[in-house]
Amino acid sequence: MYTEEIEMYLEEYKEDLTKALNHHSDELMQIRAGRANPKIIERIMVDYYGTMTPISQMATISVPEARMILVNLWDNSMLKAVAKAIEAANLGLNPSDDGKVIRLVFPQLTEERRRDLVKDVNKYTESAKVVCRNARRDVLDVFKKMKKNSEISEDDLASLEKDVQKYLDDTIASIDKVSANKEKEIMEV
Repeated sequence: MYTEEIEMYLEEYKEDLTKALNHHSDELMQIRAGRANPKIIERIMVDYYGTMTPISQMATISVPEARMILVNLWDNSMLKAVAKAIEAANLGLNPSDDGKVIRLVFPQLTEERRRDLVKDVNKYTESAKVVCRNARRDVLDVFKKMKKNSEISEDDLASLEKDVQKYLDDTIASIDKVSANKEKEIMEV
């Protein structure tokens, strides 16, 4: 139905929406919800013999209990450096080590802290929606330019606008669903 060029723009647009959704999900995984989630510390960088390295590439990260993360380093000489990096990440966690492993115990969240975390989720959600809307604007600008240059008809433009809006609506619904699940997880006592 559409030309190859239009299909290419639509595919690029869908990719942008998917990237925004995936990025949003990743950001929400980083929010501490009272339960232990290894993703919270995976990206923390540690100076490993002169190279900044994520903890996930230097250790086995496990969750032995619902509110505890166990970091079992492959090189025990890095114990203090990793503990210091976790403290510096300002996650509200106090690492404790016994010379072999680092334990991170998640304290119960207060009601006020839960509400603050929900506000953070809402900020991330709105940010993701803005990225999606910007992608829609960009692709529609391209199609309007094509219409202006008589490369597509008025009917084609209207059809494209509907398709683009449908993709956007589906992605925003997915973003809202991910956010609602995270809010539910945060507010769960």
